[in-house]
Amino acid sequence: MGHYFSRNHEAAVEAAKRVIQSYPDFPASYRTLAAALAQLGRLEEAKDALAKALTLAPRSFDMYVRGRPPWIRAEDHAHMLEGLRKAGWEE
Repeated sequence: MGHYFSRNHEAAVEAAKRVIQSYPDFPASYRTLAAALAQLGRLEEAKDALAKALTLAPRSFDMYVRGRPPWIRAEDHAHMLEGLRKAGWEE
């Protein structure tokens, strides 16, 4: 997520993929992957990652996306929402 929030979307994709390899059931990695891929214009891959995030942990998705956790800056949360919308997420 740090790479994503720093607008280094390529590095965010690579980091998310590494985390997914080690921890395939960790939903935050799929959210980050979907948003980063979408920011890079890789929309089909982004849609697949978004679907996995929503399927894997819908409650977690709602908690971290629909509501901004207090430890995430508003501008970073807005950037995440932007990427997820590009990936096909509808509020």
